[in-house]
Amino acid sequence: MSDPPNLIDRAALSRNRARALAQGADLFLHDEAAAEAEERLGEVNKRFTDPAVVTAFPAPWAEILPGARIVADAEVLALEEGAHDLVIHALSLHWSADLVGQLIQCRRALRPDGLFLGVLFGGRTLSELRVALAEAESRLTGGLSPRVLPMAEIRDLGALLQRAGFALPVADTVKKTVTYATLFHLIADLRAMGEGNALAARSRRAAPRALFPAAAEIYAAAFPAGGGRIAATFEMIWLTGWAPD
Repeated sequence: MSDPPNLIDRAALSRNRARALAQGADLFLHDEAAAEAEERLGEVNKRFTDPAVVTAFPAPWAEILPGARIVADAEVLALEEGAHDLVIHALSLHWSADLVGQLIQCRRALRPDGLFLGVLFGGRTLSELRVALAEAESRLTGGLSPRVLPMAEIRDLGALLQRAGFALPVADTVKKTVTYATLFHLIADLRAMGEGNALAARSRRAAPRALFPAAAEIYAAAFPAGGGRIAATFEMIWLTGWAPD
């Protein structure tokens, strides 16, 4: 049997992230995720002394866990077996071609009774943008190009934690609605977060000139947020599991 095609172009993803950092990344969702993680850790009756954070953007996480080991997001994580009592996978799992493999690597890096905390964008993220781009492109060209990353649904993720060997697996979701002046401001924000299109199957040709203006009109009509602005949904799915003791 042949291997399944790789969904993600890791080189493009690295370029997107490097460009975002070079241009002064806008990490407001990472800041919110870090604050949420800090709150969740405060509810755990345990003191963590050897944390590790898997992230492409260390700054927000270094603030809540100073001294934590920062691990680059990659398909093979630089984590030593049994080296940590806390591993956080921070807003990168949605870009993994092997989500279960990432979870297994994190579990192996934990000591017995160590905690895994993961946060990723879920399937409802950018649902409005998907609709607007798909409708505009189908009108203009009669076809569709992969433009927005498909993301996991919460109903599937709890089972993946179990498959990875975690005890007491929990998956829950936090939905955030952000408003923008236009679709173009939303796309600029995505690029500033390193979340531009890095799909392996994306078209390498320039988009039709009329595509994004048409999508902007569809978006504004279908998903108004009041005051002439548009609404964009970001769904953060939180995964929690313990290394068996």
